Amino acid sequence: MITAPDLSARLAEVSEVTETHLARTDRDASFPVEALDALRRTGLLGLLVPADEGGLDGSPRDLVAATQKLGRADMSVAMIFAMHCQQTAALTGYADDRLRKDLLPRIAAGEVYLASVTTEAGKGGHLLSADAKLARDDDRLTVDRFAPIVTGGCHADGFLITMGAPGDSTTHEVSLVYADRTQLTVEGSGDWEPMGMRASHSVPLRLNGVVPGHQVVGRQGRFHEIATQVFAPLAHLGWSAAWHGTASGALSRVLRLLRSPAGRERFDLSSELLLSRLARARRRLDTVNALLHRALADVESGGDFSRPPRQLLLNSLKITASEECLAAVDDLVEAVGLRHGYLKDSPTRLELALRDLRSASLNFHNDRLNLADGRLALRDQGVTFA
Repeated sequence: MITAPDLSARLAEVSEVTETHLARTDRDASFPVEALDALRRTGLLGLLVPADEGGLDGSPRDLVAATQKLGRADMSVAMIFAMHCQQTAALTGYADDRLRKDLLPRIAAGEVYLASVTTEAGKGGHLLSADAKLARDDDRLTVDRFAPIVTGGCHADGFLITMGAPGDSTTHEVSLVYADRTQLTVEGSGDWEPMGMRASHSVPLRLNGVVPGHQVVGRQGRFHEIATQVFAPLAHLGWSAAWHGTASGALSRVLRLLRSPAGRERFDLSSELLLSRLARARRRLDTVNALLHRALADVESGGDFSRPPRQLLLNSLKITASEECLAAVDDLVEAVGLRHGYLKDSPTRLELALRDLRSASLNFHNDRLNLADGRLALRDQGVTFA
C-alpha cells in the first residue's frame, strides 16, 4: 500500500508540471500531455493496480486524496486521472486472468492510459443501454462504435467501451469490452472549443477493430453489475473530489492574496460583507467535504451498492458537490470583485475555476440524477440512510 508521503511526493511532481503548462492548455484547448507524461513517470496511472501486478495498491481513499490535490492545480487533469482510475478499478475487479496479466502491469508501468467510451449519439452518457452492438465471429468480436464525447481519447493507449451484447439482445444487455489502441482504427472528428474543461480534449471518436473474446470485462451483457459496483461509486467520488479540489484551490489562492501585503492594501479585511462571503464559500466546501468522506466510508465498506439508500447517498454527493463547489467559487468572485474575480490574469484563477466548474452539473446531468433519486426515494418508505 502506498504511504501518504510517497503519494504526496508523486502528486507534487505532477502538480508542478500541470501548473507550468496550465495557461497554454487552457488557451489552446489542448490535452495536457506533459501532465500525462508525469502521471506515467510517477507511476500514478497504476494507483489502483494491485501490488502483485506492479501497481501502487492504492485505495478509494488514495484516489480521493490524489484527485483533490490534482484538482487544486487543474480540474481537467484531475478529471482525466479520476476517470482513468475508474477504468482501472473495473479491470482489476472484473477482467479475466489473461487480460489482467497482460494489461495491469502495463498500466502500472505507465504504458497504458485508459479512456472511457460510454457516450452514444441519442442517449448521452446513459450507461445501461447501448444501440451499437458487438459482432461475434467464433472467439473474435468486432467493434464499430461512434461516441460523441471521449475524454482524452485521442491520447489514450486503451479503451473500455460499452456496446450491446452480440446477437438478438435488447438495448439493455450491455457489455464492457477492452480494446488496445493497436487493435483499433481511431478517428477523431470535430473541434473542441468548450467554455471550460478545455484541456480534457473530449472530442468525438469513431472506433473500429477486432478484439479477442477474452477482452470482454465481466460477463457478456452484464455491464450493469460493473456500473453499479464500480463505475457509479468511483465516478461520483472521483468527480466530486476533482470539483472540491478545484474550489478549495481557488479559496486558498484568494486567502493568500487577501493576507499578502498587496492584498491588505487593496482589501478591507474587516469588511463584514467580505467576511460573510468568505464564510459562505468555506461553509459550502466543508459541507461537500463532509459528504464526500461519508460517501467514501460507505464505498470502503464494500457490499451491494444497488440498495436505494446507498445509491441516494452517492447521487447526493455528485449533485451537492457539482452545485456547491460552483457556488463557492461564485461567492469568491463576488468577494474580490472584477480585478481578481473576473479577469483571466489574476493569480486567483477564479475565472478558470468558474468556467471549469460550470461543467459539473452537466457531467451526467443533475436532472437525470434527480429523476432517479425520486424513484429511489419511493422505494425507501422507511427513509433509511446508508
